[in-house]
Amino acid sequence: MSATRVRQRPRSRRREVLQKPTGVIHVRVQKVGPEHFGIVGVDCAKARSKWMLCDFFGNILIPPLVVEHNRADLEAAVARLRQAQQLHALHDLIVAVERTGRYHHIVRQAFAAAGYEVRIVHPFTTKRYRQVSDPGNKTDDTDLAAIHRAAVNGFALLERPVEPSWRELQLLVRHRRDLVFKTSALSAQIREHLEAALPGFASCFDKLWDRALAWTLLRHFESAPAMHAAGLPKLLELLRRQQVRFQRPTVERVYAWAGQAAPSDEAASLHRRIALALYDDRTRKTQEIHALEREIAACLVRTPYVLLLSFPGSNVVSAADYGGEAGPMEHYANPKSITGRAGLRPSRYQSDAVDKAGIQELVPVSPYTDSRPPRISVRRVCHGGHRGSSVPMSRLYLWPGSSRPRGPPPDESSLQPP
Repeated sequence: MSATRVRQRPRSRRREVLQKPTGVIHVRVQKVGPEHFGIVGVDCAKARSKWMLCDFFGNILIPPLVVEHNRADLEAAVARLRQAQQLHALHDLIVAVERTGRYHHIVRQAFAAAGYEVRIVHPFTTKRYRQVSDPGNKTDDTDLAAIHRAAVNGFALLERPVEPSWRELQLLVRHRRDLVFKTSALSAQIREHLEAALPGFASCFDKLWDRALAWTLLRHFESAPAMHAAGLPKLLELLRRQQVRFQRPTVERVYAWAGQAAPSDEAASLHRRIALALYDDRTRKTQEIHALEREIAACLVRTPYVLLLSFPGSNVVSAADYGGEAGPMEHYANPKSITGRAGLRPSRYQSDAVDKAGIQELVPVSPYTDSRPPRISVRRVCHGGHRGSSVPMSRLYLWPGSSRPRGPPPDESSLQPP
């Protein structure tokens, strides 16, 4: 009788440091000494930012200063930082910039071009470090102090460099997705105005958007009585003259509808004009979507995510959506790390004998841009603490198109190579 093999759960790797792996600075601090290690904190806004320089201990070397987002002020800020670096004998230095939409890119690029190492602090981290010191007091100066504390504790994170082709793929995917949302909204508006102008006209066609017959008749006749008064022969002649493909039973169905159509709403002519204008807009957006899909396909074949096309049910759009949001695969330590970028993180509540585990939905942050990729919608559940409990999850598939989430940022420790 063969022995039964018991599969053991793999042990998690022990953490060697408490800081985030991409935020560790203590090795560099030990090398030059805390008093010779500088930290620049930058609190960004739309038109200007505020920055200050401190050493590792928190001694202020340059008090908080405002820098406008223009070339002269940014160059002056870099020049003053270099002077202070020589004056206070700072042998090593990092710049910690708080992520603020897209407004922090100007400051980040300016300091990076000057040769400084720029790290990013998530606003959620800044808030937590500010609340412990200045609860209820939110100012630019208290934010700068919080940014410094976050950097000291390893929460100013390095961003991995990404080739421009990945950014282009993500921009194309998101632009297409935005156009799809707008097209869906236009379709609903068109049907609303169409029902007000010609009640029941849309129900004469199984695929309203693909039938040129419907829109040709809508452009040439203002109302159902006018369409019925023209007669069936004239309708057929009009369609042949416009070189519109049609089937006679469909035209007969429209003619029968016109003879018994319900009265139109007030301002029916205006509803009809708006419906036609919206339809033209929808047609243009549909053409843009098709053109974008061709560009997306050209970008997808240059990435490893093209292999997803071998899966049944996968296509260029779904594969590109996944690849554009996930980014380079080498940025992930293991396959399980991808779920963190999708907004799913294992959660655990343990205190003494109480130990509950489950899944928590967090904010998914793109690994190489500021925007948040679409989330996976999952109900937060706990199991292990009650008898018969389970982990129900809905729509557990990384598919774009849901609403923007709110919450803390995901843990980036799992993104480091082993």
